[in-house]
Amino acid sequence: MAELDDAELRAWREGVRTWLSTVAQPRTEEVRVWGEGDPDLQIFRVMSEEQERAYLDRVREYRKARFDAGYGVLTLAPEFGGLGLPSVYAVAFAEEEHAFDIPPSSEIISVTTGLVGSAVSVFGTAEQREQYARAFLRTDLLCCQLFSEPGAGSDLAGLSTKAVRDGDDWIVSGQKIWTSNAQFSEYGFMLARTDSDVVKQAGITAFLVPMDSPGIQIRPIRQMSGPASFNEVFFDSVRIPDAMRIGDVNAGWKVAMATLGFERSSSGSGHRRKGGTSADLIALAQELGVSQDPVTRQRLADVYVRTRLHAAMVARVARATAAGENPGPAGSLGKLVASDNLVRIGNAASDLLGSAMVADTGAWGQFAWSEHVLGAPGYRLAGGTDEVQRNIIAERVLGLPAEYRADKAPFSQLSKN
Repeated sequence: MAELDDAELRAWREGVRTWLSTVAQPRTEEVRVWGEGDPDLQIFRVMSEEQERAYLDRVREYRKARFDAGYGVLTLAPEFGGLGLPSVYAVAFAEEEHAFDIPPSSEIISVTTGLVGSAVSVFGTAEQREQYARAFLRTDLLCCQLFSEPGAGSDLAGLSTKAVRDGDDWIVSGQKIWTSNAQFSEYGFMLARTDSDVVKQAGITAFLVPMDSPGIQIRPIRQMSGPASFNEVFFDSVRIPDAMRIGDVNAGWKVAMATLGFERSSSGSGHRRKGGTSADLIALAQELGVSQDPVTRQRLADVYVRTRLHAAMVARVARATAAGENPGPAGSLGKLVASDNLVRIGNAASDLLGSAMVADTGAWGQFAWSEHVLGAPGYRLAGGTDEVQRNIIAERVLGLPAEYRADKAPFSQLSKN
């Protein structure tokens, strides 16, 4: 579809608002009053399996309605089942959506719709698109992302889960880790090594794998903050038909990089607050009667400035995306500032509260900060580690030389020590 002018975009926005009003109530401005309601300082939600299933059901109900109304796949090219709209429409839809009280998304929904559904649409065969792409994009099926391994996290290309060809099937053995919501997924989108005699990026193939296949074992990882949304996934001679391969053999790295790129242009948000904010920290200092202390005021000002800086970076990325441009390393800067500020806010709260953070005194809004402090380190890993973001900034913003790479030999010749 050709790019539309401003008048057509405004009319399209009006149609979005009209539809949203039929499925959700307008969002009311949150007014947080000290001592009232839930302090809501969790960075990673703590839910039982039953609660999370019920929550996912609510999100899927909304996503199905959105897909059926024609707002499910905005930027994907028409030949792949999308509307082919410019990125400005995805940004506009997210802005309109944010004004309504819709169920906030979750990682498995974002992975299924924004990453896997798009990847199958673009790289899948006609049969795969017919059977799986629409089901993922509509959330009829959920799919987890089986990329990271114990020895291949930031260096994803170093993965060692192996797939060996056996006639019309592949036999897969290995381990994946940090797989979000694997226990709720009907399918997994997996990268496996299919050739060890080439450089590591060249010997990887992408597959869809049914998560109830014989030989798959899912083990939850209990986080120190309470939830167990992450999992280890073990593959013991799991048989996968070649018909479940996504893209060409040994072309999985290309599929993976394109898949991660889809995340930038996927539409819809429903974001929720993550942990305590600078405003929460200021309210805590005021409640404790230390907001006028010079050192405390300096720390409060520091996190406030960093909060505003992060908001400016997010806005810059949104403007670039809306203009159809690649935001480049701005996303890395924003992610690094966000994770660093969460840690700074938690450290400041810890110093203000002292033992009240580790022993619940019953005072509203105090012991709840322990949920923020326990969750903040995890945010420094999720979505790309701080170290990876710093490398991107160093090489692409500051122009520093890239780190020496000694792993350009065939994968089979690389040391695993």
